[in-house]
Amino acid sequence: MTEDRTPALAENPEAEGGEEPKTFKGRKNGLYGEISDELSASMQSGWADTELHGLAPVAQAPYAAERRAKLSAAFPGERLVVPAGNLRVRSNDCDFAFRAASEYVHLTGDQTEDAVLVAEPTGDSGHEFALYLLPRSNRENGEFWLDGHGELWVGRRHSLDEQEQLLGLPARDVRKASEELTALAADTAVPTRIVRGYDAGLEAALADATDEEKDAELKEFLSGLRLVKDAWEIGELRAACDATVKGFTDVVRELGQAVATSERWIEGTFWRRARVDGNDVGYGTIAAAGPHATTLHWVRNDGDVRPGELLLLDAGVETHTLYTADVTRTLPINGRFDGLQRKIYEAVYDAQEAGIAAVKPGARFRDFHEASQRVLAERLLAWGLLDASVYDVEKVLELGLQRRWTLHGTGHMLGLDVHDCAHSRREEHVDALLVPGMVLTVEPGLYFQQDDLTVPEEYRGIGVRIEDDILVTEDGNENLSAGLPRRVEDVESWMASLA
Repeated sequence: MTEDRTPALAENPEAEGGEEPKTFKGRKNGLYGEISDELSASMQSGWADTELHGLAPVAQAPYAAERRAKLSAAFPGERLVVPAGNLRVRSNDCDFAFRAASEYVHLTGDQTEDAVLVAEPTGDSGHEFALYLLPRSNRENGEFWLDGHGELWVGRRHSLDEQEQLLGLPARDVRKASEELTALAADTAVPTRIVRGYDAGLEAALADATDEEKDAELKEFLSGLRLVKDAWEIGELRAACDATVKGFTDVVRELGQAVATSERWIEGTFWRRARVDGNDVGYGTIAAAGPHATTLHWVRNDGDVRPGELLLLDAGVETHTLYTADVTRTLPINGRFDGLQRKIYEAVYDAQEAGIAAVKPGARFRDFHEASQRVLAERLLAWGLLDASVYDVEKVLELGLQRRWTLHGTGHMLGLDVHDCAHSRREEHVDALLVPGMVLTVEPGLYFQQDDLTVPEEYRGIGVRIEDDILVTEDGNENLSAGLPRRVEDVESWMASLA
């Protein structure tokens, strides 16, 4: 990483829009001192015009417009502020990779840091929407090469005119957002709501004009707005699943290197596919070999990969538009399940089959979970891990006794967030009926901890989960991740074909 971000005051500091001269702060121990007049003059001239014209709108622009219309109808007469979020420092002057807030992305199709979507009411009903975005780096005052976030440091960004063409929304300078929104909010006749948790500066600027409870209602609505995916979103999730299938295939091909190194090889192999075919992984990859598979969110990925044990790989590619897959397979590291591994795996497979069959229009959201848990409870009783002389299946489920080994819920909504729509209203989510266009995971598991004295020793340290991404269709469901085998025989033959 290059070192110097030189402090300087530009010789010709007149900035676009008549801004004041700026001093750009560099590293304390940078190698360069003051900038000569000659260098300053050189950096201000000799650059080609790179403005882009005639840009086509991004693919999601018409869908985002429909979502904004629903938002407008839900909050007539109110000002609505939806921030994208800010960069966060990783260490010193290095930032984490930016990931825009899902609410903002869903309503705009944009992924720009520091951006803000504002809906200004036009009367009793309707809104005018506008985006506040950072313009191109200024070339007159030296921002483009002196500022740590200037374009020669982090890359070209779109001009406001280009953004208007791409997103179909008027674009304004985000550096004026706080001032303009504060002035607007002074008119207390127009209530203001903001989506909290993404932009502390904007929240502080609007603190006197907003209410925490009402802001939470806005976040809740926007989360619920994502429950039913449109055709474009389903296409993105399908692409995410297809790329994820490739990532799992890459991992199986490189299991030999993982055995020679560690779980990190598996994590890195899948991440490479995510970066090549998409934006990134949609969440921290769980590459859990051996007893690590009994830890639900094992993301340290620093353990050994040993033939004879199982690998639980839970991973998903996030597309360039930020929609993610979420898939799990449990694989025999040497390519073949032993007897006990097979017995446990087939129990989880049967539970998943029952869960997937319960996903259909008009079914309760909870039905797939309950169907899967019933199968697992039956197996735990049949294996003698639960006392069949004391409990029947109904009693086990009533008391939740199977949860010692099943631990988690059997699935969740999927979309822009891996656990999508998490802030939506219960009555339209977990307590609701499924409708076409919903996408959810079905992911039962059994986990026998290494220190669990209630199970035979040979069970201890085995963890199995199988997870697929399921689209609710008009007549049932579609498994978007069906490209990865699930049955024992299919898994073994697939792995053998890649060896």
